[in-house]
Amino acid sequence: MDKSSLLSFGRQVYGWFVALGTCLVQPVLLLLFRLQWGWQFYLSGKGKLLNHATTTEFFTGLGIPMPELNAWFVGGVECVGGLLLLVGLCSRPVGAILSVNMIVAYLSVDSDREKFFAIFSDPSGFIGADPFFFLVLALLMLAFGAGAISLDALLQRTAFRK
Repeated sequence: MDKSSLLSFGRQVYGWFVALGTCLVQPVLLLLFRLQWGWQFYLSGKGKLLNHATTTEFFTGLGIPMPELNAWFVGGVECVGGLLLLVGLCSRPVGAILSVNMIVAYLSVDSDREKFFAIFSDPSGFIGADPFFFLVLALLMLAFGAGAISLDALLQRTAFRK
């Protein structure tokens, strides 16, 4: 095999990996992340809504302005956002809203705020903080959308048929 043929073969094999990842791995992986962390967002929001007094007290202790209103708001955003992620509907706007929500969560707790600002000097602290995986999922949804196995994808396919 000459150099040109080897290069061509390499490109072809690489193309197969890209196609396999795009068509099979990516949709399944996004679905699994959405199901796991969408459910976690839902449970977290539901907990805030059902235990509103405790959440308000916690927010008051953190110095969050209008703690009662913010407890309802954050609980609702996480609960509804989690449900929307489960079915893969409005995933990019939900990802943006939940990303902001998780960044605020990092910045509201003193120990997590330090971890947030030490992301490059001490990444293990940032990764170990409670909001980390929630933030990662929200950013994944913002960047990539819900994937091919979602209501977003179904609505998009339906819209292009007309």
